[in-house]
Amino acid sequence: MDYETIKLTREGHIAIMAFNRPQAMNALSTQLALDILAVLDEMEQDDQIFAAVLTGEGERAFCVGADLKERKNMTKDEMRKQRALFVRAFTAVAEFSKPMVAAVNGFALGGGTEFALCCDFIIAAEKATFGLPEVGLAVIPGGGGTQLMPRVIGRNLAKELIFTGRRITAREAYDLGLVNHVVPDEQLMSKTMEIMQEITKNGPIALRQAKRAINLGVELELHTALALEAECHLVCLGTEDRDEGLLAFNEKRKPVYKGK
Repeated sequence: MDYETIKLTREGHIAIMAFNRPQAMNALSTQLALDILAVLDEMEQDDQIFAAVLTGEGERAFCVGADLKERKNMTKDEMRKQRALFVRAFTAVAEFSKPMVAAVNGFALGGGTEFALCCDFIIAAEKATFGLPEVGLAVIPGGGGTQLMPRVIGRNLAKELIFTGRRITAREAYDLGLVNHVVPDEQLMSKTMEIMQEITKNGPIALRQAKRAINLGVELELHTALALEAECHLVCLGTEDRDEGLLAFNEKRKPVYKGK
């Protein structure tokens, strides 16, 4: 299916979901939010997609946050309705059940940084720039930034970045632990796909359950978290993929997983 503001492609079991408003630096518009929800639903339903990449079309930006030009003539009521839609879009990315990696190719500001934070981890081009500048417009980050940033880099560092609205380079983001890898601009997608291939060679049900165990368990006290892990492990044990994994190991061949 084609989408107005998102380019969706596939490479084997990997889906590449690219914000496709390069003329607007991939700013988050009403239509883009609607397309995000539709694309994520399509990817959730497709059992042949084991994991996904989130990136931006064009050379300048991953996403520069909300489209303020679109918002310029909105009434307060229209803005509230749009905000509710945007929250749904951010939440859908954060709660996507399969591994999703952000490949940040340029400016990731405001909602762009938040979309990246909603992913499981971030790979950045050297030219990438991150920032949560919302306080400069007399609002606060509203796509999860005040909650996700402290969980990734720590409370005090997150406060400094959010209170000042300061932009940081990819290298600074790496030093803070915000980004897993920084690569030359032209190698961003090749490095990303190399890692995605490592991920998608594994059992898709196991990947989803590992993500569930980590995301839900990290905020729990240890006893409850271990019980959650045991529950997620049990889900994997009864699958055909688990049988295939054991058989392939004993036959000294690569397993062929089907997500069943």
